[in-house]
Amino acid sequence: MSNRTQSYLVGLVGDGVKPSLTPDMHEREADLQGLRYLYRPIDLLELGLPGESVGDLLQSARMLGFNGLNITHPCKQLVLQHLDEVSRDALRLGAVNTVVIRDGRFIGHNTDFSGFAAALASGLPGVRLGRVVQLGAGGAGSAVAYALLSAGVQSLDLVDVDPARSAARAAELSGFFPDSTVTARTTAELPQLMPLADGLAHCTPVGMAAHPGVPLDLDLLEPRHWVADIVYRPIDTELVRGARAKGCDVLDGGRMAVGQAADAFRIFTGVRADAERMRTHFLELVAAEGVAA
Repeated sequence: MSNRTQSYLVGLVGDGVKPSLTPDMHEREADLQGLRYLYRPIDLLELGLPGESVGDLLQSARMLGFNGLNITHPCKQLVLQHLDEVSRDALRLGAVNTVVIRDGRFIGHNTDFSGFAAALASGLPGVRLGRVVQLGAGGAGSAVAYALLSAGVQSLDLVDVDPARSAARAAELSGFFPDSTVTARTTAELPQLMPLADGLAHCTPVGMAAHPGVPLDLDLLEPRHWVADIVYRPIDTELVRGARAKGCDVLDGGRMAVGQAADAFRIFTGVRADAERMRTHFLELVAAEGVAA
């Protein structure tokens, strides 16, 4: 039940956030929930501020009466030292993308991992999670790997172009999930790994408008595989189209984008968002971008 006496002021802090679809998603959902809700991008590039200014921006947001801030690149790690409380999962991931301001305190959460977990559950219900190959072990990849292991993946093969990064991530995740096997792998091993895998999670920039292409040889995909991509601009990446053509069950990157936004909305307002309704709006926004382009 909505409360019309309560209003919400929320922001998004990061580099180049002006084109973000998140403000539109939040404000539309709030309108439909009967909430007074204003969401503003705070673009560090436009303001000429470094990522290290995130602490000052938090203080300013508190003074100006903000209810919370979403945090994106390059501040997800930098913000940690300025928080009064951090959720267990965000602490483990070493990254915060949602800060709620409550009773003058800053409380950090990570909805990248929970958003992917929700996307997996709603978009690929009941898929096999015995063994999964993941491409990319960076920031987004860390959240996805954590979500996969939380969902019950027994064996996770982490593939990254930087062997040191995948090795460090694998060791860290093995400590959090001792009942699962997490192994650092190289791209050269993909022909041996994919025949053993139930699914593939893609967490690199390949497939974005600025980085076209596919992250692996599509001949390695079989109809029995499920494929999850986190790239959503465009929504139908070459990987998504290729996997669908092979007969794979596919999760497009929009699902994670909506999942993290829906979770942040709930954290800010205490009101559960309608994720399917948000996804419909999200797809409308992405389609409009395509027309504009």
